[in-house]
Amino acid sequence: MDFELKDLTTGYRAKHGAHLVSQHITASLQAGELTCLLGPNGAGKSTLLRTLAAFQPPLSGTLLLDGRSLDSFTPQELAMRIGVVLTERPDIKGMYVREMVAMGRSPYTGFWGALKADDEAAVDKAVAQVGIEDLLRRQVDTLSDGERQKVMIAKALAQQTPIIFLDEPTAFLDFPSKVEMLLLLRRLAREMKKTVFLSTHDIELALQTADRLWLMGRESERLVIGTPRELSADGSLSRFFCGPGISFDAAAMRFSVITKNQ
Repeated sequence: MDFELKDLTTGYRAKHGAHLVSQHITASLQAGELTCLLGPNGAGKSTLLRTLAAFQPPLSGTLLLDGRSLDSFTPQELAMRIGVVLTERPDIKGMYVREMVAMGRSPYTGFWGALKADDEAAVDKAVAQVGIEDLLRRQVDTLSDGERQKVMIAKALAQQTPIIFLDEPTAFLDFPSKVEMLLLLRRLAREMKKTVFLSTHDIELALQTADRLWLMGRESERLVIGTPRELSADGSLSRFFCGPGISFDAAAMRFSVITKNQ
């Protein structure tokens, strides 16, 4: 499923005019790829993600899903095409993991939310794909951060959407859990031909796992898109992220800290 951004400007409307966050973005997302959105705090990554997910309207420009304007879809139609996993911890008491994953079927189950055989099968498949069978009898509020993120990804998979957007899915995780999470998302993109797009501050992990990077800077810096190796070779990664005390080895695609002893 093709997802295109054409001359997109994101931001917020206020009483005294619009607050621009990012401007004139033209890009596309590819099925079967893991794409990571990188940039400093305040660059507008979360605003861009919320706009792509139709949580807030663009200030100008067009978003196209299979050639159709995003704002022409009903909420139910969008819920069948785009799954969203946010960083916020769900404030839910007394809900079991399987019940949470099953909420991904809500676009299909109608008002009463009764699961049919195909809904149950979709939940079982999502649970197996993420490997959380041992968590099904746990309540969501007892899970660790990494366990909860897996459950929310399983919920998005149960939704059976061709596109999944994730806002900082590795935030608050320890290093092994970060690696596990990004490898899981890359596998899901490649094996299931899904479009997986996420924001992250874990630059080096993104360099090693992403098929494509979007580099987002502040103010006048334009969005730069390419494979990790392309953006290493052309100096984009060094330009965006190097500063006092930081160097980047383009050949090894690795950042390092410059100490006084070096």
